[in-house]
Amino acid sequence: MKLDDLESQGLIERVEPNLGNVKQALERAQRDLKTARATLDIDEEWAYAIAYHAMLRAGRALMVFLEYRPKGKDQHKTVGEFCSRVLGEEYCTLINKFHRMRQKRHKFVYEVESRISRTEAKDSIESAKRLTEGIFRITKQKTEDLFKR
Repeated sequence: MKLDDLESQGLIERVEPNLGNVKQALERAQRDLKTARATLDIDEEWAYAIAYHAMLRAGRALMVFLEYRPKGKDQHKTVGEFCSRVLGEEYCTLINKFHRMRQKRHKFVYEVESRISRTEAKDSIESAKRLTEGIFRITKQKTEDLFKR
């Protein structure tokens, strides 16, 4: 896990550990997934954007769990890069998906011309679910007691 260059570039900074915030972020990511599924029949683009945000929240939870947070501009991109370095090869496909979703979600939010198909939206929800569950498993050891409360 090589994070020194992200830190030296001013993209991430150390923070005090806060497992309560990790718990809240992961719970919110789970609610985002549920909302994305419910939204799918109404609006594919928003379902896609919500699934992306579930991934983003899970990624930020992982950062806080490891006592970091993104800093400066392009924080969404930094979260993806951080996750890529921490999660490694096993999650490579999901992290690549996260990067593509970030770009597509940006176009949907900030540009007029953007179309996301139902298939893409469903796939994004499944990808978000897999990444969120993976991060939950990684953080579970230390946060297990918090999730029982």
